[in-house]
Amino acid sequence: MADNLPTEFDVVIIGTGLPESILAAACSRSGHRVLHVDSRSYYGGNWASFSFSGLLSWLKEYQQNGDTEEETAAAWQDLIHETEEAIALCKKDETIQHTEVFCYASQNSGDSVHEIGALQKNASSVASSTFTEPLPSAELPEERHSYVTNNEMPAKHASESDSKISVEEGDVEESPEKEKYCGDKTCIHPGSDGDKVENKPIVDDDNNQLKRNVITYHQMVQESRRFNIDLVSKLLYSQGSLIDLLIKSNVSHYAEFKNVTRILAFREGKVEQVPCSRADVFNSKELTMVEKRVLMKFLTFCLDYEQHPGEYQDFQQCLFSEFLKTKKLTPNLQHFILHSIAMTSESSCTTLDGLKATKNFLQCLGRFGNTPFLFPLYGQGEIPQCFCRMCAVFGGIYCLRHTIQCLVVDKESRRCKAVIDRFGQRINADYFIVEDSYLNKETCSDVQYKQISRAVLITDQSILKADSDQQISILIVPPVEPGASSVRVIELCSSTMTCMKDTYLVHLTCESSKTAREDLESVVKKLFTPLTETEVDKEELRKPSLLWALYFNMRDSSGVSRSSYCGLPCNVYVCSGPDSGLGSEHAVKLAETMFQEIFPSEEFCPPPPNPEDIIFDGDDKQADAPGTHTTTVANLESPEESKKLESPLQS
Repeated sequence: MADNLPTEFDVVIIGTGLPESILAAACSRSGHRVLHVDSRSYYGGNWASFSFSGLLSWLKEYQQNGDTEEETAAAWQDLIHETEEAIALCKKDETIQHTEVFCYASQNSGDSVHEIGALQKNASSVASSTFTEPLPSAELPEERHSYVTNNEMPAKHASESDSKISVEEGDVEESPEKEKYCGDKTCIHPGSDGDKVENKPIVDDDNNQLKRNVITYHQMVQESRRFNIDLVSKLLYSQGSLIDLLIKSNVSHYAEFKNVTRILAFREGKVEQVPCSRADVFNSKELTMVEKRVLMKFLTFCLDYEQHPGEYQDFQQCLFSEFLKTKKLTPNLQHFILHSIAMTSESSCTTLDGLKATKNFLQCLGRFGNTPFLFPLYGQGEIPQCFCRMCAVFGGIYCLRHTIQCLVVDKESRRCKAVIDRFGQRINADYFIVEDSYLNKETCSDVQYKQISRAVLITDQSILKADSDQQISILIVPPVEPGASSVRVIELCSSTMTCMKDTYLVHLTCESSKTAREDLESVVKKLFTPLTETEVDKEELRKPSLLWALYFNMRDSSGVSRSSYCGLPCNVYVCSGPDSGLGSEHAVKLAETMFQEIFPSEEFCPPPPNPEDIIFDGDDKQADAPGTHTTTVANLESPEESKKLESPLQS
């Protein structure tokens, strides 16, 4: 029970975001006693995913959270000794601001198929503090299990290679018959040549617009569990540090992934597909033959640019955009490379950074598909849960809805000795890891935070139609004003298990300069048409209809150094929340750096032991023959107890 926890641990971790969850798994895997707690009712913190109703409930909780005052500390101050002092932790999460919700879909529950011209007449817009019906409490997506087709083998029989990452590349709409579960293990769904045909954009003519399936608000609420909406929008680079860690630690067995199928570009008011691989380049109808040759020559140079310093030495201090102009690249190719391959800023990216980003993109091609990126089924929130599951399997204890009141610090040594929870329990540990949002205002008084602008949209069509409606796309929209941030758009289809059938889930992200709505609304208007009673022309009808939208600002603490925090004990380590980058490399690097600081002589997330090498206590204890190696583990639990460890413990 949460009110009767053990009082001695090696590591106490507060917060279940991605870096904290990786650290928990690493510490538990190394044999340390780990207590992992979170005051929230769900895993992941700002890395979490929600159902549609769960997201609305999360918004409501934030509104109520902002209206409540901090409780007094009298209840736990009596537990502090004379030689100790307390650092109170924050009870209000202030990392999310400026939430605004807009519902454009009809709130009628009638039939949803209408003629294309019959736009909804009752579209509504609601502020974040207004909801039309009682909402269920915030809910974490149910524990997912991967599934296999009849001709696949579970991943536990796969070789020690890239096949340890389960990649499902079929673009066929999911159906009940396909959902054949096989426990926590994953399976491989290799790509096929058919993708080249499915990714082909199609022309949207009048015949394709006879009918449009209009989704109502009632349907979205009714199909709430079909949605898994991420608070932070990221992808996994196929050669990135997170993929390498998932494979190395075997945590990849708890998750399943899909290839991102398209890289898109926004140029002169139009969305078009960017050729990535060599085959894509030469099959592209958007490029002339001369452009294809120039592009391939430049990309070949980028793959080993370090071997040709004379090509870029004179431009090291110049912008990457200026360097591209010297390489005989047409404006069309410069745009593709800058915004869709390097994915960098035109006004701030240096030549070296641009070449490095381009090389990273090219090196990630072909490992799991025709693009460099993977997306986890059921959303980004699955990844922290996978590492939490690994921690629990190796003995970590988990408590959600478990508030830590304060850190107890020894006045003389300035080391943290314990924490006191909401039940008044004093829990001792050697090391403490705290997510930034739990630190109080005094501790963070000198910290300067950045902000991320986010938008989550539900639409009825893809931003670029293709033969297959099951596309996962990434698009970078360049800024209109010099010095402004580009906007990253990630569009997810229903086969990613993140939205209901006949809808798309679209995430927009950029660095904040104003509120999220002010930063992102102009891009939303370029790409989508809200369902309103205003008559629109045929050009507007070609755009996807916007059914529902959420805007919010999220704190970015990734650039904060340890020295910025006031009075932080030497054995307390702070994990940052999500950054604005596309990948999760910062979170992985942060977790590994902290682990090496705490346990410098131990390996970070080593591979799990081979089951054949495990010796159970009570078995034959004959000495090993010279030159052999075995791994000894403590008494394993009964089958019932072991089953409980397959998912993080909750109290």
